[in-house]
Amino acid sequence: MSTEKNSIQQKLLSAIQQWWIILLISGLLLTIIFSILLPWNIATIQSHPRPAHNYSEALQLIKILREQESQAMNPLCRTQLMTHGKKTEHTIILVHGYTSDPQQFQLLGTRLYALGYNVLIAPLPHHGLADRMTDAHARLTAEELTAYADQSVDIAQGLGEKVIMMGFSAGGVTTAWAAQQRKDIDLAVIISPAFGFKKVPTPLTAAAMNVYTLLPDALEWWDPVLKEKVLPAHAYPRYSRHALSQILRLGFTVQAEAKHKHPAANKILVVFNANDGMINNEMATKMVRIWQAHHAALTTYEFENTLKLGHDLIDPAQPDQRTDIVYPRLIKLINK
Repeated sequence: MSTEKNSIQQKLLSAIQQWWIILLISGLLLTIIFSILLPWNIATIQSHPRPAHNYSEALQLIKILREQESQAMNPLCRTQLMTHGKKTEHTIILVHGYTSDPQQFQLLGTRLYALGYNVLIAPLPHHGLADRMTDAHARLTAEELTAYADQSVDIAQGLGEKVIMMGFSAGGVTTAWAAQQRKDIDLAVIISPAFGFKKVPTPLTAAAMNVYTLLPDALEWWDPVLKEKVLPAHAYPRYSRHALSQILRLGFTVQAEAKHKHPAANKILVVFNANDGMINNEMATKMVRIWQAHHAALTTYEFENTLKLGHDLIDPAQPDQRTDIVYPRLIKLINK
C-alpha cells in the first residue's frame, strides 16, 4: 500500500508541476502579447523654441535653412517662401506628407499668398531629393520631425503676427505635435493625420509599429503596378516601413502627452476625408477625443465620402484631385 501511495503522490506532484509550468508559460505569453500591444519608446519629445524676434531674423534663418539643403535636391522641392516683404498679420506654415515635398502645397500656398499671407513651405528631413529612388527617407525619425516643426514655427514667428500651421498626413502628425507643444501657434490645421493606417486594425496599430521597428527595414512601392512611374513625378514612389513606424511613434507620443496636458496651441482644426483609403480615421478620432477631454478649443471638419477624394487631397498633380472643391473649403475654414 505504501508503494502505491507514493506512486499516487508522485503522479500528483508531477501533475501539479506540469500545471505550474503551463501557467508560467501562459503568463509569459500573455505578458509578451500585452507588451506588444502597447506602444514602445514614446517618451515625451520636448519642444525647444527659439522664435525669430523680427522679420529680418526670420529671413536669416531661412537663408541658413536653404544653405543646409543638399545640393542633390530637386530645385522644385527646396524651401519655398512667399513673402510680401514684411511681417504680415498672418503667416502660414504648410507641411507636406511623407515621401512628398513642398510642391504638394505650392498651388495652395500661392492662393493663400494672394490673400495676404506670408507662406513658408520647407521639405521634411530627407525629402525633396532629385533621385526619386533614394532610400534616404528611410532614416526619418520622430525626433527629426519635431526639430523640423520647432524650426518652422521659430521662423514663422518673424513672418507674421499670428501663426497658422497646416500639415497633411505625416505632416498632420508633425503639426499635431507642434499643437501640443507650442503656445505660439494661433491655429493648427491637421489634415488626414497618419496616427494609424487603414490596413492595420486599430487595436493592432501599436503592435505593428513595435514589430516593424524590430524587423529589418523594407522599401515598398506605393503602387506595385506603376512602381517608379507613379505620379506625382516630384515625389518618392516607395515608402520605408521603418519611416512609417517613426511617424506612428510620433503620433503615440502626442497621444501620451495629450492625456496629461492641455494642448498649447490656441486653436486646433482636424480635417477628415471620409473616403481616405490610406489613413485610419478611427485613430485620428481617438486623438480628437483626448484633446476634447481637456476642453481644447478644437473643431473638426469632414470631406464627405461622396466626393470620392483620394488620400492626397492636396497635390494638384494627383490624378484623382479635386482642388476645385478642397482648396476653397480649406481656405474658408482657416479664415473663419
